[in-house]
Amino acid sequence: MELLIDRVLNQRYQIQSLLGRQTGRRTFLAQDLQTERSVVLKLLLFGVDFTWDDLKLFEREAEVLRSLDLPTIPKYLDCFDVDTELGKGFVLVQTYIEAKSLQNWLDSGRTFSEDELISIARQLLTILDYLHNRQPAVIHRDIKPSNILLGDRSGNSPGQIYLVDFGSVKTAAGGSTITVVGTYGYMPPEQFGGHTSPASDLYALGATIICLATGQHPSELPHRDMQIDFVDALSERLHQRVNLSSGLTNWLKSLTEISIDSRLKSASVALLALTAPNMPEIFTFQRQPLGSKVKLKNTDRVFEISIPPNGFHWSFIITIPIAVFLDGVALRCIVPGLLNFSSGGWMLLLFMSPFAYVGIILTRMILSELIVTRTLRIDESEISLSLAIFGLRCFTLQTAPRQYLNRIELVPFTYTKDAEGDLVPVLPHLNIWAENTKFCLDNFYLTQPEREWLVHELTEWLDLPHLATAKAIRTATEITVRNAKFDSARFL
Repeated sequence: MELLIDRVLNQRYQIQSLLGRQTGRRTFLAQDLQTERSVVLKLLLFGVDFTWDDLKLFEREAEVLRSLDLPTIPKYLDCFDVDTELGKGFVLVQTYIEAKSLQNWLDSGRTFSEDELISIARQLLTILDYLHNRQPAVIHRDIKPSNILLGDRSGNSPGQIYLVDFGSVKTAAGGSTITVVGTYGYMPPEQFGGHTSPASDLYALGATIICLATGQHPSELPHRDMQIDFVDALSERLHQRVNLSSGLTNWLKSLTEISIDSRLKSASVALLALTAPNMPEIFTFQRQPLGSKVKLKNTDRVFEISIPPNGFHWSFIITIPIAVFLDGVALRCIVPGLLNFSSGGWMLLLFMSPFAYVGIILTRMILSELIVTRTLRIDESEISLSLAIFGLRCFTLQTAPRQYLNRIELVPFTYTKDAEGDLVPVLPHLNIWAENTKFCLDNFYLTQPEREWLVHELTEWLDLPHLATAKAIRTATEITVRNAKFDSARFL
């Protein structure tokens, strides 16, 4: 490597030192003689170890970096072919970030508190949210401590996070590939088969945070049913049990699920779960609560939730007689009032209208609880909320295009102020939003475990963020929850 030190490439970039070395690849620190700034040169050599897959990945890295514009990602500067003492090759030039990698920090003995781990994870998720929401999505495929740079501490922050080395990057439009890239221990199972998705990067992020928490490479930790079992792992540096909160522990488990169907699927969902105040509880509702009568139909093409009538309730002992009495009195008075409207019947109608209104409301509520089924249906084209009586669909309350569906909102019991400034209770409810159209999937007797279970099932199927509380709603607004991507492949 001494042959290339001080060598000027492309009449502009003077090599200063070797930063990294892989088979057929070299990474150098150099100085741009025109701007007098430090840059990074990545050299791909056409040697005996060269393969066309290497060239494909190299060109893809240059193409992707050229399209990205984020301060926490290296910026593309230049690309050219070169003839050196080591042979011919291609050179990619990108900005230099002056910071140590997380692996360097670990090797130097640095440990990380839970608050620091959450801060690092939050910063990485923000970067991944940017990458995964590109068109097409950009999947890094090699997230690990050595590819993540961390600046010096600043106040309560562990330092600024940067994601580097896009040499294994893949775009969603590229389809699957037989080229297996990544690093053992940080790669999810599907990546060994050449299949990746945004959830694959989330697995690697979870494995990285586990490494920072334990001080050990994920492959060195025990595994249970193939999943990393880090809860009781002993840190080689601290020689003590890794002490993480149940919330962060469950969050890491959800990121490193072996099955991609059980794993959190988007950075925005993972970020919301990480910052939600009830994080320990977010991952506890996996199955339908015992005794629930809610019916769920979940296929690749259709997701349908039917909330059946609640049946007879003890309050009906009082409300049914009142409703029958009011309806009977109102009907007995309204008919004669209409027949004698011109001769004073209007006064009787005016007097009885409030009683008739209350009777109608009570009757509607009783019938709704006894015979009406609410059904929310989502297919490839639309979302709809309809009512059925005795199993027969009567009419549709709301519809909206499927493409506009963008979030789920689980609102807990809370209080709000009325027009006079008095506090009034707001009952828990579950909403699904399609832009500005709200579908309220709730009634008075839907239990909180049922709401949480339905949120889990919906977010899994739709790959959407859910807003767990008012605080989480504000958090989601701050991180700009984007419209959900519709996976057209599911309907082909």
